[in-house]
Amino acid sequence: FFFSFLVFFFFSSAAEEVKNPQKDLPIGIIGSLLVCTVLYIFVAAVLTGVLPYYTYKNTAAPVAFALQKIGITWGSAAVSVGAICGLTSVLLVMSYGSTRILFSLSRDGLLPQAFSDVHPKYGTPVKSTIIVGIIVMLLSGFVSLDRLATLTNIGTLFAFIIVSASVIVLRKRRPEYKRPFRCPWVPFVPIMSMILCCWLVVDLPVFTKKVFVIWLAIGLVIYFAYSRRHSVMNGEEEETPSPTDGN
Repeated sequence: FFFSFLVFFFFSSAAEEVKNPQKDLPIGIIGSLLVCTVLYIFVAAVLTGVLPYYTYKNTAAPVAFALQKIGITWGSAAVSVGAICGLTSVLLVMSYGSTRILFSLSRDGLLPQAFSDVHPKYGTPVKSTIIVGIIVMLLSGFVSLDRLATLTNIGTLFAFIIVSASVIVLRKRRPEYKRPFRCPWVPFVPIMSMILCCWLVVDLPVFTKKVFVIWLAIGLVIYFAYSRRHSVMNGEEEETPSPTDGN
C-alpha cells in the first residue's frame, strides 16, 4: 500500500521543468495524494463488503481476487491487465525522478560531472538515464521483487526523514530564504513526519535494514571522500559572510 504513494515523492524533482513550480507543484502533490487516498479508501470499503477482510490475507491482487471469487472472471482478467499496464507509468515516473536527482547531485558537485551531461538536441540527462536503466535492469533480474520493494521503501522513508529534518533546520538557520510555499505548523508537522516514518521503518524486514545500513555506509564514504570537497553549495556557504562579520 505504502509503495504506491512513493511516486509522488518524485514530483518535486521536476521543479525546473514546470512553468510555475511555486503554484503547480504543491497543487499537484497534495491534490494527487488526496484524490488517490480517497479512491484507496473507497476501493478498500467495497472489497471488504464483497468478501470478509481476512480472505485477502497474502493476496497480491485483491481486486482481481475478489472479482474472481464472485464469478466475474472477465473482470478479474481486465483488472489484472490494467494493473500491469499501470505499472509502466509508475516505472516511467520513478525512472524520470531518479535521473533528475542524479542530475541535480552532479550539478552541485556531489557526483561526477558525467551525470549532469544533457543531450545536445533534447536537453535531457542522457547519461543518467542510461545508468539508471542499467541499474534497474540488473536489480530486477537478480533481486526478488519483494526485496526490491522493501529496499525502495526504506530508502524513500529515510529521504522523507531527512527532508523533514531539513525543513526545521532551514527554517532556523536560513529564515531569509524566499518560500513561495511554506510548510505549516513547523516544527510539529516535520516532527510528526519523522516519527511516522521511523515507525514504518521499524516494521520493515531485518534483511532490508541490514542492506540499507551497508548502502548508507557506502554513501557516507563517497560523500566524505569525494562529494564534500566538490560540492558547489558547500563552497558558497563557506564564502558567505556571517551576520557578525565586520562588526
